[in-house]
Amino acid sequence: MDRYDIRKDYAWNFDHAPEPVVGDEPAVDGDWTYCGQSVDSPLGIAAGPLLNGRWLLYYASLGFDILTYKTVRARERASYGLPNLQPIAWPNEVALPEEVVTTVAMEGNWAISFGMPSKPPRFWQDDVAAARERLAKGKFLSVSVVATPGLDDSIDDVAADYARCARWAADSGADGVEANFSCPNVSSVDGQLYLNAADAGLVAARLREAIPDKPLLLKVGHFAERDNAQAFFEAVAPQVDALVMVNGVSTRVRDECGELLFEGRCRGIGGEAIRGLVFEQLAWFAEFIRESSRPVRLVGVGGLGQAADVVQALGQGCEAVQFATAAMLNPGLGLAIRREGF
Repeated sequence: MDRYDIRKDYAWNFDHAPEPVVGDEPAVDGDWTYCGQSVDSPLGIAAGPLLNGRWLLYYASLGFDILTYKTVRARERASYGLPNLQPIAWPNEVALPEEVVTTVAMEGNWAISFGMPSKPPRFWQDDVAAARERLAKGKFLSVSVVATPGLDDSIDDVAADYARCARWAADSGADGVEANFSCPNVSSVDGQLYLNAADAGLVAARLREAIPDKPLLLKVGHFAERDNAQAFFEAVAPQVDALVMVNGVSTRVRDECGELLFEGRCRGIGGEAIRGLVFEQLAWFAEFIRESSRPVRLVGVGGLGQAADVVQALGQGCEAVQFATAAMLNPGLGLAIRREGF
């Protein structure tokens, strides 16, 4: 499998998607669904790697059946400047360090700094529609959406913006909408919504009103406290079909000379280092679901990278899993997991 330079400029990668791979996918035993729709496997790609329809179709040809179109907005937004992906070293003795140090070689983890850029709405709507037409049966197309709040916007304004994007995504042919309530490298409300249970519940209700006939998923970040996680669950559970977690963790990043990168602001960390935090949080939410009897599904993401992780996530109550870093480093990951079995 060819490897592509995924640390290039965002615009370069956007315009240089590989062509879909022609070949037979190893079959996966069992009957699988995603938010009520039949799919060929529980293997998915998280929001982020699939920059457009061409990237989506490429990964769809590599054994991934749940494809999440990169987070889009109701207005165009440029990416943060380079570097966007910076390999880092993770201190094994610290569960969530205050800062990390960069490395030259990729060691399985990196700092992520994109800022949820977006093409104009008309562009991504047409692109989503074209991609959906080309996807085979057994594939689920989810579109990740986020609001773009102004400095003086109220939470009602934010909710209306989320709802607008969700409706546009649904009208473009998305099988489901994944509202991004967390981004570890954005400090505005759109990146931290999941940490305010009341506001999250309000926005979830507006999203449900906007797409009553489509699955609604919420993507959330890391909860440091179980009580906060439960408050969030109780606020959004009546509205949603599924919760997707964990959208990375956030910390400061220094280069190897000791200088703070990204103007000293925290950036999201993705990769195998956060796997333990992900499974801990999934266990919390699986318990919330059991205790409440709410029909909310779980989708595991964050640090997953092998068949054993799929087995563990499914065993902890997940309906599906999503990959990001591991699948970017090794596009053939889905086919390899299907051959190994789970």
